[in-house]
Amino acid sequence: MEFAGRTTDTEKGSFTIFPQLCKGCGLCIKRCPVDCMSWSDVLGVYGTPSVEISQKCTSCGTCQTVCPDSAITIVRKKKVMH
Repeated sequence: MEFAGRTTDTEKGSFTIFPQLCKGCGLCIKRCPVDCMSWSDVLGVYGTPSVEISQKCTSCGTCQTVCPDSAITIVRKKKVMH
């Protein structure tokens, strides 16, 4: 089975949530160090809200690390050296 992710691009990287894996536990929201996460209108696996981010996201990866269902993927943008 293939899951469709919802990706949000920010200045620091990209955040992808897979609503089909998100059970709405809220651990990611509680642990986000920049308080950029909130509940979405898109429902997760149990009919509970999944999450979304704001442009404040620093792509630190904390949400990905604490998610017990691997419903979040963070990809940081590479720094360009001048």
